[in-house]
Amino acid sequence: MLWIKAFHIIAVITWFAGIFYLPRLFVYHAMAEDEVSRERFKVMERKLYRGIMVPSMLVVIALGLWLISFNMEYYLVSTHWMHAKLTLVALLIGYHHYCGHLVKVFRDDRNTRSHVWFRWFNEVPVLLLIAIVILVVVRPF
Repeated sequence: MLWIKAFHIIAVITWFAGIFYLPRLFVYHAMAEDEVSRERFKVMERKLYRGIMVPSMLVVIALGLWLISFNMEYYLVSTHWMHAKLTLVALLIGYHHYCGHLVKVFRDDRNTRSHVWFRWFNEVPVLLLIAIVILVVVRPF
């Protein structure tokens, strides 16, 4: 079980690295003024999303479900912190998929949002990460 937990944590770190970096690429992409830069950002965004973020998310979900399966009654019936954590993870998965939507928006040259909007958008996963880590470590309820 400890090996599964270790690889789950590694996958979470990898997934969050992408979740933190992709919106930063959106900031720079929204600021780009020349075609060469915009095309470069399209490639970087696509590769980051498809090559790192999606596989990492899938591994996080698979290993997380595997960990829960070891003691399903405890995690899904007795622990309210786990319910809260899974709710936040669901929001994070939604954020992830919205990032995928934005990759397509930029790919198709349809972005209408400013770099400032993307700077704020980039802060959402930080808040989710803080809350998730507190729930897992402190288990406040």
